[in-house]
Amino acid sequence: MIGESALKIADTSSQDVKLAPRSKLKPRLVLAAVILALLTGAWLATPALERWANATETVPMDRVRIATVSRGDLVRDVSVQGRVVAAVRPTLYASASGTITLSVEAGQQVTEGQVLATVDSPELTSQLQQLQSAYEQKRMDLQRERIELKQLALDKHKAADLAKVALTAANREKRRADEGYKLGVVPSIDHEKANDELEKAELAHQHATADASLFDERAAFESRATEFELQQQQLALGELQRQVDLLTIRSPVNGIVGDLLVQQKAAVARDTPVMAVVDLTRFEIDVQIPESYADDLAIGMQAEISQGATRYAGTLVAVSPQIANNQVSGRVRFVDAAPSNLRQNQRLTTRILLDEHPDVLMVQRGQFLDTGGGRIAYVVGDDGMAVRRPIEIGARSLAAVEITGGLEAGDRIIVSSLAPFNSAETVLLTQ
Repeated sequence: MIGESALKIADTSSQDVKLAPRSKLKPRLVLAAVILALLTGAWLATPALERWANATETVPMDRVRIATVSRGDLVRDVSVQGRVVAAVRPTLYASASGTITLSVEAGQQVTEGQVLATVDSPELTSQLQQLQSAYEQKRMDLQRERIELKQLALDKHKAADLAKVALTAANREKRRADEGYKLGVVPSIDHEKANDELEKAELAHQHATADASLFDERAAFESRATEFELQQQQLALGELQRQVDLLTIRSPVNGIVGDLLVQQKAAVARDTPVMAVVDLTRFEIDVQIPESYADDLAIGMQAEISQGATRYAGTLVAVSPQIANNQVSGRVRFVDAAPSNLRQNQRLTTRILLDEHPDVLMVQRGQFLDTGGGRIAYVVGDDGMAVRRPIEIGARSLAAVEITGGLEAGDRIIVSSLAPFNSAETVLLTQ
């Protein structure tokens, strides 16, 4: 009996907890909550599912760019890269053949009238000396001729004066003969002789006076002719002197010397380029404008020249009449003084204002114009659906494009590339 008591094992009845009966209401409440949540989720997801079902394509929102159509003033312009060039950049040439001596170096600052180079032309110098000698000889001949003509004119006037004296004497003898003939003391033949002497003296005086007057005219003519010859020779001398003066090459403007085109002491021919002088006080912008804008360009158009963050007003002063490499060359000039820190061949952005369209419907410019051909746009609704719509566009600027049909102010359209849409009628934009 004792052995059996020692081998008895205790049970777990002391650890057991008595549980209350489970209620049947709680599982039903949980099931109802789950069903309500599922119905709410389905109700909320129905529009999204409908949009997804109606959409032909689905594109993430972060892959597109959206802009709003609005009204405003559209300025049509074109922006090109311009190159700064000197408005005044004369090239100097050798005026005659000879040996050149340079007086300046490339890049040296020069002033107007400063001697830049000289050309030694022995042939031209010799011609000048010969012509100067011939001119002096001609001038001396003219002076000698004038003296001789004055002397001859003096002799002619002397003869006329002597003829006048003889005429006076003949008149006196004629009066004496007349008085004597009346008194009968002078024979008739002597009276007639006095008349003949008077007539002879009158003829001699007339011829002497006419001869002196004619000689004066002749002297004046010959002197004038000689003066014309001297003047002609003087003009030839002046022209030759001008050519010799051009052997000294001077700077026509204030500026700096560009590249030297010849070597020191080189033999040059006539009209050989020697050097260029750049006037750094007057700059212009040389621009290359795309051919598509050629018909819209006109001299006098306003322009805007950008140098960093600073803008300068300009005007289009020249347009090339021909197209080269699908571009039109133009020249833009600063309206006011050009910046002082400009450099030759510096690149500046130039914006040319072609025309202005006030109070038009417009939207931000984007790749949708190229990928959609400018004929379609995707209008984005509040539900995230983008619907394809045909549009019409007008003028274009660098930042905006005019909308002439198919859209209204306030419409939101996709302005990025339309290639991901694959020409779908509707596109769902997902987050």
